[in-house]
Amino acid sequence: MTKTKGEALGEEGERKALWRAMKPRDLPAVLAIADKVHPGLPEDEAVFASRLSTFPSGCLVLERNGIVNGYAMAHPIRLSEPPELNVPIEAIPADRDAFYIHDVALLPAVRGQGLITHAIERLLATGKGLEVACLISVYGTVDFWSRFGFERDFRMPAAKLTSYGADAVFMTRPL
Repeated sequence: MTKTKGEALGEEGERKALWRAMKPRDLPAVLAIADKVHPGLPEDEAVFASRLSTFPSGCLVLERNGIVNGYAMAHPIRLSEPPELNVPIEAIPADRDAFYIHDVALLPAVRGQGLITHAIERLLATGKGLEVACLISVYGTVDFWSRFGFERDFRMPAAKLTSYGADAVFMTRPL
């Protein structure tokens, strides 16, 4: 059996994990993963639902044996206006100039298999045509995001990052 990009195969070659488009029916599982992975940065289901309904091509789930084990969410923004944590988005700005990676989260059982790389690559490809990709690094993940070409961007006022916690770092990379 041939492995496709973004997929992990088990010992006997069965498909174990695959990134696919997120559907509304996935939201309860996505929220449960977010609560487990980000207990200190909670977000309401309405936040996830707004991103899915507003920009579905930027919403992915990692499915393994029929169970959602991870998710990735991104959408276009104005670079100078990253969204606050736990605030739904209502529309994609007409004058967007950046592609914002809101979150990429995996349950521990599927980490360490290179699967997150495939999600990030897909998100960055979705953002092509915009000038820059950006994100807010939390939990000391600056080095992780640096592996994907992101660098600290000190142009963002600290006040715009407060909802993400004291260790929040704004990062950008060209697309």
